[in-house]
Formats: sequence, structure tokens, C-alpha cells
Amino acid sequence: MTAPPAPGSLEAPVTVRVFVQRFSPTPRGARLARRLALHQLDTWGVPHGSRASDTAAVLVAELAANAVTHGRVPGRDFELAVRLLGRTLRIEVSDTRGECRPPAPEVPRPEPLAENGRGLLLVEALADRWDVLDRVPVGKTVVAELDLTH
Repeated sequence: MTAPPAPGSLEAPVTVRVFVQRFSPTPRGARLARRLALHQLDTWGVPHGSRASDTAAVLVAELAANAVTHGRVPGRDFELAVRLLGRTLRIEVSDTRGECRPPAPEVPRPEPLAENGRGLLLVEALADRWDVLDRVPVGKTVVAELDLTH
């Protein structure tokens, strides 16, 4: 879908591409989310193995793993939305546990020998922007954006 420029505007139209899929809240569902997101990005011209694709892979993997680990409600799927908005890649992972929110934007540092707690540090380091949004009617959406102009 291409949005026409506003009358009198000199800006080029923005192409918006969207991929949305629900997955089972299991490690297998998280892996499938990452694989399908990378396949979709490749079809949109963000090739496998590129810096943007590799960064998106980590972002999707971490957000999906968090949805499976911390946002799981038995019988309810998590949702992945990948949007290519011009030169911005927006990754959204939604689950139905609104009361279990990650700390944003300041992520606490885990103890040096802790076995977990580093996933959001990766998101914070790799994403150009990220946030946690309320999801209506229930749950939350963790959003990470990546500028593809690098």
C-alpha cells in the first residue's frame, strides 16, 4: 500500500508493508516467529544475513521469548507484527499479560553471574527506540523500532 503525498507536499509517498501472525506461547512458537519474520523481511528487500536482518532476528527472538516466558497465559497466543514503514522497521510483540510489564525505558542490569535478565539489554542496545504499550482490551505490546538508514 502506498500513501499519496499530501497536496502541495514535496515528500515522496511512503510504502507500508505489514506482516501479522499469531503463535503458540511456546519456545517452538517463538522460533517460528523469528524464522517467518526474517523470511518476510527478505521478501521485502531486507536480505538474510544483512545487518538489518541480523538485528531484527535478535529483536524478534528476544521479544518473542519474553512473551513466551513472562507473558504466557494458557490457551492464549502471542502476536507478532512486523511493519516496514518507509525506512523504519517496527517490531511489535503482544501478549495477554498486561500486569507483567518489562521495565522501559531503563532496564536494570542483572547480577554478573545471573542466568537470565539480559534479553531486554539486547533490545535496548540494538533498537533505535523501544517501549511498552497497553493492548486493548487486555495485555501489552512491546515495540522495538530499527532505522534502516544506517
